[in-house]
Amino acid sequence: MPGTLSSKVQGYERRELLGGTLDLQLLPRAAYSARDPLQWQSLGVSLERQQGVHAIGSDRREDFDSWPGTLALTPAGVEVFSESPHGGEYLLLRWLAEPRNLGIASGSRRLQLPGHARALALGRQARRLLLDPNQDQLALEQCALQFAGLATFDKPAAKVARRVEFSRVLTLIDQQYAEPLSLTELAACTGRNELRFLRDFTRAIGMTPHAWLVEVRVQAARRLIEHSDLPLAAIALETGFAHQSHMGSAFRKILGLTPSQYRALSGRRG
Repeated sequence: MPGTLSSKVQGYERRELLGGTLDLQLLPRAAYSARDPLQWQSLGVSLERQQGVHAIGSDRREDFDSWPGTLALTPAGVEVFSESPHGGEYLLLRWLAEPRNLGIASGSRRLQLPGHARALALGRQARRLLLDPNQDQLALEQCALQFAGLATFDKPAAKVARRVEFSRVLTLIDQQYAEPLSLTELAACTGRNELRFLRDFTRAIGMTPHAWLVEVRVQAARRLIEHSDLPLAAIALETGFAHQSHMGSAFRKILGLTPSQYRALSGRRG
C-alpha cells in the first residue's frame, strides 16, 4: 500500500486514534508498489476497484482484482506485497496494539469477504470524516471502532462464479460513467433480467448500480478538481452530472463537502 503520500490534493489522510492504539488511513487512487510486514493485524475495505499483483504471506505473486466493498482481514505477522499501476481508493485500519486490548477478537488467518455493505458504508463514512476540515474526533473514533468490530467476521469468501460477468459491468461503468447508462444496458452484460441483475449486483458490491455509478462520477470529478483548473460547471458535465448543482448534491452526500469546498482544500481557486 502507498505510505508516502501526504496531502489532501493526493487524497491521502492518516490519523492515529484512541491514544495511538489504532491507525486509520485513507489511501488514494495512485500507482504504488509496497511490501508491508505487519506487526499487528489490519482491516481494509476497497472504496474503488483495484487491480494489480500481490503476494500474501509468501513470495508467490498472483493477479488480483479487488472490487469495491471487499473487506480484507490480515492477521499479525503476515507479510503483504502489493502493487498496482493505478491503485484505487482504500480505507485501511491498522492495530498498533493487541486487538484484544480493545475487546476485539484477534484474527488467525487472512480472509476476504466481497460485497460487504456494512464495511463499505463505514468506509465511506470514515472518508467523509477524514476529509472534513473540522474533524470530529469522537465521531471518527466511533466510526473506526465500529469498522474494527468487523474484524470478527469468520465467513468463507463468497463464491466467485459471477466475477467475470460483474467484472464486465464494472469495466463498462468505469469507461462510460459520463454517459446516461440504463439498467437494461448494464444487465445485458451479465445475461440477466433487470430485477435479478439489480439484486445480484447489490449483493456482490454492497451498493446498487445507480449508487455505484454516482460514486464513480464523484471520484472522477474529485480527480479533475484536484488536477485541473476547469470550472466546476464544466467538470460536472464532463463527469456525467446533469449540471453543477447535481454534482454538488452528490458531493455533499458522499464526501460531506461541496465541490467548492473540496477545491479550496486542494489549494486551487474557485
